[in-house]
Amino acid sequence: MLLSIETGLVVLAFLLLVGGVAGSLVPQVPGALLSLAGVFTYWYATGEPGLALLAALVLVGVLTWVVDFVGGAIAARAGGASNLTALLAGVVALVLFFVTGPLGIILGVAVTVFAVEFYRQRDARKGAKAALVTTVGMLASSVAQALLTGSILLAMLGSHCCDDL
Repeated sequence: MLLSIETGLVVLAFLLLVGGVAGSLVPQVPGALLSLAGVFTYWYATGEPGLALLAALVLVGVLTWVVDFVGGAIAARAGGASNLTALLAGVVALVLFFVTGPLGIILGVAVTVFAVEFYRQRDARKGAKAALVTTVGMLASSVAQALLTGSILLAMLGSHCCDDL
């Protein structure tokens, strides 16, 4: 039995939505963009959700992307790291994305922040504080992203289930 194009697109949409939640837990994977791709794929295939819910989901998706984009940098700055340190940590995370798993990214960023801040300030305590706050901030950002992309998935499931009633 062959699936219709609409059914295939709906399946793809929910795979993207689930991938968005999973991706939000992995550093450098664009969970928010995957979730938005799922929302738009579903909308294209079915014409649902309605405009108000679609706008709300896009707003949540954009908020999630902002949290992903600036969460680590905000945490680094809150921990006392410089803008240069935050930038270097972002570059290290991007490179490690292709080399190691999520644990390697987190450890690499923590080591980078500590090393750069220790070099910059000549103070191991300040470097350790910046590294710790950055690491906790990255993890908190991932949790926030997972909650936001999870809410998008639940809203889409609710929308899909209500369409069938």
